[in-house]
Amino acid sequence: MKQTESSKCNCTCGATRSTPVAKWLVGKLHTDAGDVPRVSTKLHIRDRLGWLRVRCGIGRYSFRVSPGLYAVGSPSGSSNVFVTANYKMSFDKLRCALSDQNAWILVLDTKGINVWCAAGKGTFGTNELVERVKASGLDKILDHRRLILPQLGASGVSAHRVSEELGFKVIYGPVRAEDIPAFLTAGSKATPEMRTISFAFMDRAILTPVELVISSKHILFAMLAALLVAGFTGAGFALERAWLRGGTAVIGLALAWLAGSFLGPLLLPYLPGRGFSVKGAEVGLACACLLTLVFGIGRSDVWEIVAVFLVVPAVASFLTMTFAGASACTSPSGVKKETRIAAPLQALAVLAGAIAWGVHVFGSP
Repeated sequence: MKQTESSKCNCTCGATRSTPVAKWLVGKLHTDAGDVPRVSTKLHIRDRLGWLRVRCGIGRYSFRVSPGLYAVGSPSGSSNVFVTANYKMSFDKLRCALSDQNAWILVLDTKGINVWCAAGKGTFGTNELVERVKASGLDKILDHRRLILPQLGASGVSAHRVSEELGFKVIYGPVRAEDIPAFLTAGSKATPEMRTISFAFMDRAILTPVELVISSKHILFAMLAALLVAGFTGAGFALERAWLRGGTAVIGLALAWLAGSFLGPLLLPYLPGRGFSVKGAEVGLACACLLTLVFGIGRSDVWEIVAVFLVVPAVASFLTMTFAGASACTSPSGVKKETRIAAPLQALAVLAGAIAWGVHVFGSP
């Protein structure tokens, strides 16, 4: 295979809205299939700031790279091909793990979604892999027919179909990108530890900011609505009455938000039950008790305390249940089944709690 290198890259691959100047592009490699962008294995400050931004739920779906073939180092026809999603954090972790390696990276169009979620949605799938291999011209570049896929993408790819349609063998790499060097040293064999999916405290803590940001929009809207309703009188809006009647709702919703999007995910292994919705409800119930006992909420009106014990656990339950989508320890079918059972109960509890709270606001002097 004929290849030449250029240290200058004028291509716009990866120069999306989130990366207007692609600092991670360090040249291009001329191959029989055309020019292939060459990427750095070092993170730039802009990459790290992008990670921080999407961890907070800002611009998540624009944090992506262009699908296609990329080169790490000076790969040849015998070099390994690693397949990943076009979610930039997945791409970044893979290229960093390939430091000191000569390899190819094939990026699938997963619409800016990470490997595990994209496999569940079908965008990291067999059809996309087959089409991307064909479009990249890998058959003109490689002397072998092997593709190394991330283990978390296995649910979306049919290895035998890839073999039938392309003649390529699919090899599943380790769960964590940082284990790739050891995986290659062992002859592309993964140890049981490399196949183990962990979801430790720090793994969960890293994911909570995005959950907090996403849910905050709905919680803030609900808080504002509660204050407006509570402050309404026949003569208009009274600010003092809004807090007097609606303060409980504001505090309760804030606690439910923290319980469901932060405390529930952090305490998952320590809470009884299997379902995320059950675990969230337990934390929400504890917060309802705290709100009632410590702050003295509801002592003068039974309807207020009924509302607290219905709404806070239900909202916390729903928010923790949505965290299941961020965990690699759940299955799409299991999440769907739990949602079908829990969501109607959560909605019913919120509705009943809202009615009880309405009686409290308008039924007492």
